[in-house]
Amino acid sequence: MKNKTILITGGTSGIGLATAQLLQGEGARVLVTGRNPETLAAAQATLGPSAIVIASDSGSIGGARELGAAVRKHADKLDGAFLNAGVARFGPIEDMTAEIFDQMFGVNVRGVYFQLQSILGLLTRPSSVVFNASVVAQLGLPTASIYSATKAAVVSLGKTLSVELAPRGVRVNTLSPGPIATPIYAKLGLPADAQKGFEEQMASQSLFKRFGTPHEVAKLARFLLSDDSSYVIGVDVTIDGGVRLT
Repeated sequence: MKNKTILITGGTSGIGLATAQLLQGEGARVLVTGRNPETLAAAQATLGPSAIVIASDSGSIGGARELGAAVRKHADKLDGAFLNAGVARFGPIEDMTAEIFDQMFGVNVRGVYFQLQSILGLLTRPSSVVFNASVVAQLGLPTASIYSATKAAVVSLGKTLSVELAPRGVRVNTLSPGPIATPIYAKLGLPADAQKGFEEQMASQSLFKRFGTPHEVAKLARFLLSDDSSYVIGVDVTIDGGVRLT
């Protein structure tokens, strides 16, 4: 990754931050985005002055379309992008609202799509784009109907855009994590007892009987972003501890 410039959306915590740390440690210049001032400041402190931390709201269509311009203020090219930002709300269909639906599709699908559109002119030839989806796109998981639909859409985007952008020298792939120990689980919108039960259920379904770590996912993201995967294109790689097999 030495001398490569990589953009990571949602890079101020969890999988995004772990990936930024890993790539930075291997010599990459990283640009990370987020929308929370506290996590933006914390990420800057963690990554140090060589990292570029950009305030950008993936759920805002204006923010998504302006991402490329924001990146151009700091870099004239990108060797890769990890479009990782996402939100999750779980609950039975009776509790879901149009606002929740629009928020999740706005961040997880619309945001990803128009962020990529906005940075196309910055991507080098060759370059790599990685979408962060989820194993729930492959599962019938109760209470995850909207979230699963958004991630299934991301997997579909990864396949179709890999074909569309290949002539430009842009490889597109998707990674689909299973239960990973990240701050997103504190934002699911479930009552405390229901959240605890959900986490225990997900961990028990792993063949390793545990959650994965952000660093484990970061290593997969690093592979897909690097030249080590130069002949890998249009695939969805699952990293779920075997949850989909149980």
